[in-house]
Amino acid sequence: MEAEHKEKIQPDPPKKRNSFKSILGGDILANDFFRRQTRLLILIMVFIIFYIHNRYSSQQQLLEIELLKEKLTDIKYDALTRSSEVMEKTRQSRIEEYIATEGSELQTATHPPYVIK
Repeated sequence: MEAEHKEKIQPDPPKKRNSFKSILGGDILANDFFRRQTRLLILIMVFIIFYIHNRYSSQQQLLEIELLKEKLTDIKYDALTRSSEVMEKTRQSRIEEYIATEGSELQTATHPPYVIK
């Protein structure tokens, strides 16, 4: 019985050193450590891919935000320009000049308006 017990317990084979050739050949993936941690390594790879994708997406969104800010600034300046042009055209002095050049009989009132009861 002791002989059977001795046969069952055999010493582990000597561990091979990981050389550059074994790493390039893929023998390192057959190592016991990597076989035991396969799920963990896959999970880490998924997280790395997710992190890279998330960072890329956020950079694209930041670029889009900057582009939209520039467009908004341009639109605000255009609106300000048009507003000042309208203010210029609707001034009383400009309207009086326009009416005078068109030869209309309209005139500026010389008497203040009064309320009719």
